Amino acid sequence: MTRLYDHIDLRVPNLQEATPFYEMLLPALGFDQRVEIQGWLQFEGSDPGVTAFFGVTEDPAHVANQNCIAFWASSSVDVDQIAEVAKHAGARHMEGPMEYEPGYYAVFFEDPCGNRFEACHRVRI
Repeated sequence: MTRLYDHIDLRVPNLQEATPFYEMLLPALGFDQRVEIQGWLQFEGSDPGVTAFFGVTEDPAHVANQNCIAFWASSSVDVDQIAEVAKHAGARHMEGPMEYEPGYYAVFFEDPCGNRFEACHRVRI
């Protein structure tokens, strides 16, 4: 098995308010192909033959919790770039980017609705 997940299906209380954030963030994470699906904001990766996607839809009753979706970055420079995109997109409660321990460099942040994310570069030392 080479793939670790197929898709992320995320809820937000107001899709219209969350859309500008995700339109900036998702391409920076590698989801660079927007797909039009009614009621969804969905982006797929452009790798041929790979069907991974990140979809966001509205659930007015959604309440963010302490779950965190972490994305792997290929370098600490990539983490820094994702942090800048997240900041400009309106991320809240940013922590980092910084080295948390040897081999683990990350940034933590929340979307405007309180959903938690991380971009990290981790290597075994």
